[in-house]
Amino acid sequence: MSKLGNLGARLHRGEVGYDFVGKRKIWYGVSILITITAILGLTVRGLNMGIEFQGGADFTTPKTSVSVAQAGTYAQAASGHQAVVQKLGTGGLRIQIAGIDTSKSDQIKASLAKDLKVPAESINADLVGPSWGEEIAGKAWEGLAIFMVLVVIYLAIAFEWRMALAALVALIHDITITTGIYALVGFEVTPGTVIGLLTILGYSLYDTVVVFDSLKEQTKDLTKQTRWTYSEIANRSINGTLVRSINTTVVALLPVAGLLFIGGGFLGAGTLNDISLSLFVGLAAGAYSSIFIATPLVADLKEREPQFKALKKRVLAKRAQGGAEGNLAEARATGTAEDEDPQDAAPAVVGPRNQPSSRNRGRGRPSGKRR
Repeated sequence: MSKLGNLGARLHRGEVGYDFVGKRKIWYGVSILITITAILGLTVRGLNMGIEFQGGADFTTPKTSVSVAQAGTYAQAASGHQAVVQKLGTGGLRIQIAGIDTSKSDQIKASLAKDLKVPAESINADLVGPSWGEEIAGKAWEGLAIFMVLVVIYLAIAFEWRMALAALVALIHDITITTGIYALVGFEVTPGTVIGLLTILGYSLYDTVVVFDSLKEQTKDLTKQTRWTYSEIANRSINGTLVRSINTTVVALLPVAGLLFIGGGFLGAGTLNDISLSLFVGLAAGAYSSIFIATPLVADLKEREPQFKALKKRVLAKRAQGGAEGNLAEARATGTAEDEDPQDAAPAVVGPRNQPSSRNRGRGRPSGKRR
């Protein structure tokens, strides 16, 4: 068995562990800081919405020697709007111009043909009206809201409302961070981005539910003992599934990183960026939130219940009593204990002391009997 496997087994048995729940205020602070940064990015820069959401035109050209940067300059001059240009495998270009009046598409097409030195009839133009783009955006938000509601209902039935609330907070945390990263890096938001968001939400929930299921099993009849508090059991649940969470996250991130950094970066397949970035950021944020946000938040909510408040008092009182007894025993063993009260000491022996009779006394002596 590998070292990681041995570590996972020891974590599962509770032999070793890290106090995630005990340091939850640190994780809350880190998450709040990241979330504020993401919200500022959304507020200041905003999202670069694709033509599917804003409306516009998508021009595909045949093979040309014009660079991507120069084609973007030509497209902006022809339309008066910022353009997104991507190099295609055929040597042609894909030029997306959002927010333009579709009635001007023929004029823009003719201008691009002249600048790129290609025939106008060889440029393919796909037009998206603004009303259709608004409808797509509305449907995307509607689907996301329905997904959230169904998730909360399911988790409330399968577990309890506190776990459902914690999972919802973790999901909102993941969505905010992912969309904030999109705003900061300026990647275009397309239907692929929405698909990526829904995918990572499902993954984030999977990781969270694994920890919640372990926590549910370990907290059965918890109030009948006085060894562990709810927060300590929650921490053991996180540690018990930690290696599994790390393994699944790394395995999921490797192919996504290949799409993002190799496919979209080195090979120039920009069409992969919209979905691969949402998957990469979302998978990392989902793994983080399931460990550092969702379960500690459940522990916070549960510790407010009267029965678990009373349990915590009993556990701490028992530990304090056991600690005092252990200190006294250690002091006696080392000879540092204070002198005992004479009244509590054993009474001294007074008067003659009778010697114990020996079982061998008289053995071998004559019995005195006459023959």
